[in-house]
Amino acid sequence: MRNIRLTIEYDGSRYDGWQRPAAGAKGMTVQEKLEEVLSRMDNERTEVIGAARTEAGVHASGQVANFHTNTDMTCVEIRHYLNRFLPRDIAVLEAADVPDRFHAAFLAKGFTYEYHISVGETPSVFERKYNYYCFKRPDIKRMKEAAACFHGKQDFAAFSENRRMKKSTVRTIREFDVYGDEKEVLFRITGDDFWPYMARIMAGTVLAAGKGELEPRDIRQIIEGKDRSKAGERLEARGLFLTAVEYE
Repeated sequence: MRNIRLTIEYDGSRYDGWQRPAAGAKGMTVQEKLEEVLSRMDNERTEVIGAARTEAGVHASGQVANFHTNTDMTCVEIRHYLNRFLPRDIAVLEAADVPDRFHAAFLAKGFTYEYHISVGETPSVFERKYNYYCFKRPDIKRMKEAAACFHGKQDFAAFSENRRMKKSTVRTIREFDVYGDEKEVLFRITGDDFWPYMARIMAGTVLAAGKGELEPRDIRQIIEGKDRSKAGERLEARGLFLTAVEYE
């Protein structure tokens, strides 16, 4: 039995996220599409394990997954087979044999997300599926100040919408960079783990600081207070991209 690692990109616009829905639930996911094609390739049910459970509408340029197979196809042939039969909004960039112990989710040590925001008087029709639109150009300096408050190991309960969350809400954010020009603002966030909506709420909070709706220094109080109502809005999924997954 071989263990194959995949690097995948997808346009999440028409998908209900990465993860296969629970039995009886409706929806179309990226995981399902991959499993459908691989099951035909293997002539048996094949399970695909994804590193990150991206939400509905979220895109990826660097998702990592793995699956087990008995096929004698080469990795190049596997990649070609998948790209031939997958929908055009999902692509396998790489396929490689890895040790049996490799698990895309459990062994992941870090994730990088990017959030794209278009600014200007007229929203581009060509970017509407991949950028959040902001009429008012936010202040880059204020957003950099706000983003710096997220660095380090902290309790980010204020950025969770799951009040019954049983897991620890302590996470380590290693990077939160802000870039911008006259047409676009980009947030790049790297952390050890993210729960659903966390990156989008963080982005919404930093954007609020850039628009003057809160002071950058308020971020530390929001984190310490652990009160979701004090943080910014959860921005739309379409602007968020999973760009990298890190392993040791």
